[in-house]
Amino acid sequence: MIVAALVATAIVTMDALHARAFDSRDKLRQDAASQSAKAAKAFDGIMQVPDQAIPRELLARAKAIAVFPQVVKVALTVGGEGGRGVVSRRNSDTWGGPVFFRGGGASFGAQAGASSIDFVLLFMNDESVDSLMKDRFAFGGEVGVATGPIGRTTGAGTDALMNAAIVAYSRSRGVFAGVNVKGVVLKPEDSLNLAVYDKTAEELLKTPPDGATTESELNAFPRALGRYLEKP
Repeated sequence: MIVAALVATAIVTMDALHARAFDSRDKLRQDAASQSAKAAKAFDGIMQVPDQAIPRELLARAKAIAVFPQVVKVALTVGGEGGRGVVSRRNSDTWGGPVFFRGGGASFGAQAGASSIDFVLLFMNDESVDSLMKDRFAFGGEVGVATGPIGRTTGAGTDALMNAAIVAYSRSRGVFAGVNVKGVVLKPEDSLNLAVYDKTAEELLKTPPDGATTESELNAFPRALGRYLEKP
């Protein structure tokens, strides 16, 4: 009788732990979908005014795009969380599913007079995308970063743009412009990546998940990018 009671108690305990783990993972997946939707909304807002948007020809060359929406002034320390964003890597003529990151640094966040700021980063070559596969990536090292142009065209291929591995933008209080991101640090938010895909950011960037096969909220961000994928 005692053995049977112990076994029954163990089974109930295991069931409770499994249910708790499922609930936790479900909440993380909901959080991931919310982050993707916020990034999509921010990107749509930027692109809906062509004369003040990212030039389509620049988007057409990008290997990956990151959006960090509604970032407040944050620091990314060993124990800090930083701002939250998503990255989508180009997969042939579509965009891969969202990969989740955090970012922070002295210049990463709302400036004086603004409650929050949206950041957009274009990764222009495979080497710049590879830099995201590290545990921690800081801008301003060997990877060249350029302040992005706005408008219907890039204004021609300046040396800075032609040689830049990453092109950076920000939007604050309705004003969209290029931005200096020197000192900004990005790192994977693998709690979300593992909850959604059972894979790390490094694995997901090497083989991008399909972002075009479902209408779920999770893929809101790659769908938003797809609306502007065509060349001008």
